[in-house]
Amino acid sequence: MPKRMLNAYQAKCTTAEEAVKAIRSGQRLYASGNAATPFVLLEALAKRGPELSNVEVLHVLLFDKEKVDPLSLPAFPELGNNFRHNSLFVGPADRNAVNDGRGDYIPVFLSEIPQLIRTELQPDVALIHTSPPDEHGFLSLGVECVSTLAAVETSETIIAQVNEQMPRTLGNVFVHQSQVDHIVEVDEPLPTLEITDTDDVADQIAWHVSMLIENGATLQMGIGAIPDAVLKLLKYHQDLGVHTEMVSDGVMNLIEQGVITGNGKTLHRGKVITSFVLGSDTLYDYVQNNPSFEVHPADYTNDPFIIAQNEKMVAINSAIEVDLTGQVCADSIGRKIYSGIGGQVDFIRGAARSKQGKPIIALPSTARGGTISRITPCLTEGAGVVTTRGDVRYVVTEYGAANLYGKNLRERARALIEIAHPDFRETLERDFFEQMPSASKV
Repeated sequence: MPKRMLNAYQAKCTTAEEAVKAIRSGQRLYASGNAATPFVLLEALAKRGPELSNVEVLHVLLFDKEKVDPLSLPAFPELGNNFRHNSLFVGPADRNAVNDGRGDYIPVFLSEIPQLIRTELQPDVALIHTSPPDEHGFLSLGVECVSTLAAVETSETIIAQVNEQMPRTLGNVFVHQSQVDHIVEVDEPLPTLEITDTDDVADQIAWHVSMLIENGATLQMGIGAIPDAVLKLLKYHQDLGVHTEMVSDGVMNLIEQGVITGNGKTLHRGKVITSFVLGSDTLYDYVQNNPSFEVHPADYTNDPFIIAQNEKMVAINSAIEVDLTGQVCADSIGRKIYSGIGGQVDFIRGAARSKQGKPIIALPSTARGGTISRITPCLTEGAGVVTTRGDVRYVVTEYGAANLYGKNLRERARALIEIAHPDFRETLERDFFEQMPSASKV
């Protein structure tokens, strides 16, 4: 780096405690999330709590509950009037606060979050987490770029946690050091998420999903036992591609096995496109300066019209419950907010528009130790519809795959009851006809 640029960088370096003094009462603060959650800055901010009031903390999923708990307030209940979550995707760090009325939740498609930040939710301050600068002074947002660039563009003050252990990823992921007001250098490992141990149910669901995936398909899938189980079963497929919002270790493993090549992609051939990376330290090392990966904001990765340009696009998403007409609840348990809309609808619609695309909702047939059915006559009272019955095509449980596309309500009920747990099928059929007395016998 040229000496002049290096001097300018060093002049902005300070401690976390000094950096967060730039935050004032009444301001809206954006914090980057997932594995790029800026813990050092958030912890310093929490310590300033008694000095501040009415600070709104805007964010997507904040990772690692224990470290972020100062902002979710149970450890510091006296700070309840000082900070308030405004969550774009609820997680362990803010779930209690949102459901107790101490925080707020904005239902929004992941693809729309960057534009929402630019137009309606412009923050005053952005707390971001980056790699060290390259020789040209560019900081990489590394493992997360969902909406951080939009926050950088619109915030008056930018505070960067610059981490020696943040990988320098490539794509539309760079912030120049000249855009940053305060720099806090750290050398800390990123939060990790190891591949989930699967069980028989997840493995059976994965088997049915894998049967829907053709060679040359482009994949999107998220976090959890079912996506991990699916990726493990794809080792005999050929020339798969990835266009997703999240990359895990399973993707890296299939690249190493020669299964994911991107050679069949019709958009960004040979590239893995994502908006964040979440997995092991090995994965973070793997994406470091790796031109096979491109990290982009969610208004690109999750744009249904971009997604649809990938032929044979397969989108695999989960649900909390699905009713017999095909309505999907994925962000709440009854009235209790559990997560967020996220990218499910973006990818379901993108895959539906893709040539030979397949949008899939995959879920276990039961919950709570097998005591309740996830296939339900109607959604639980207060549950939100994330994906409409007009959008849903494939629904998969451990008992098979149901294709709802083009089916009327009676046909949908029949198909979904067939993949429900056997213990609940008779009850589902009876309840369906009690609710729809005009329907003829299934």
